[in-house]
Amino acid sequence: MTNGNLVSIIVPSRNEKFLGKTIEDLLTKAVGEIEIIAVLDGYWPQPKIPDNDRLIFIHRGFPLGMRPAINSAVSIARGKYLMKCDAHCLFAPGFDQILKADCEESCIVIPRRYALDPEKWQIFDNPKYPIDYMYLSKDLHGEVWNEKNKDPKLKEKLIDETMSAQGSCWFMQKDYFHALELEDEVNYGSFSNEFQEIGLKCWLSGGRVVINKKTWYAHLHKTGGRGYSLGSGQIEKGVAYTNRWPTNTAWHKQTLPFTWLVEKFWPIPGWPEDRTKWAP
Repeated sequence: MTNGNLVSIIVPSRNEKFLGKTIEDLLTKAVGEIEIIAVLDGYWPQPKIPDNDRLIFIHRGFPLGMRPAINSAVSIARGKYLMKCDAHCLFAPGFDQILKADCEESCIVIPRRYALDPEKWQIFDNPKYPIDYMYLSKDLHGEVWNEKNKDPKLKEKLIDETMSAQGSCWFMQKDYFHALELEDEVNYGSFSNEFQEIGLKCWLSGGRVVINKKTWYAHLHKTGGRGYSLGSGQIEKGVAYTNRWPTNTAWHKQTLPFTWLVEKFWPIPGWPEDRTKWAP
């Protein structure tokens, strides 16, 4: 039975040295009802993570990948709301209630993102951050939208739409996760292009991806310490299927053409003004 007040937090994990700190931070910073479902994808964390009545482990004897890990956690999640985060993240106090308060039915919410200094377990001082806005490049990679992030007119918009996001932390209602048929292992593979799938399914079926600047998380910089890696052919598989979106053939529930999304966020860095060149 679904608990309407509960947030189910899913943490896929593969050889993650900061999983214990991430779980401790989630338990400490949440102010409402939460359950944490951590998926141990082919390993046991060392040192052992202490038991907690809000913590559930799924252990896989053999690593299957991030999408299968997320799907296994969603299958037992009891909350009305789902949050997925990477296993190397720091959170703002009360993040759960703030995200829940602004999460509509057909909406995916992304908290403001900072960089994590894992040794000090605090926000890393980097002029690139905070990051609120991202866009899809012409080849459909997620890119930081520097002009928007630095625009003083947008700083006061605490809830705003974003074309894309990183995928290291997202929040939505569980029913919407199922409606969007997310974490498609068959077509996208076990890891690659996660938020391309999420964001494009949401936008092009009439939903919204929004950034919530009222709260934040800090994500480990890409220099090291991250457990998941892409297996042979995983990048190619995810990219190949993502490239079907501009031809409007990627998903049977799509109701809006891909060009609608480009026009909505126009002008977009790197996109040609000639509309006939938007297709791959």
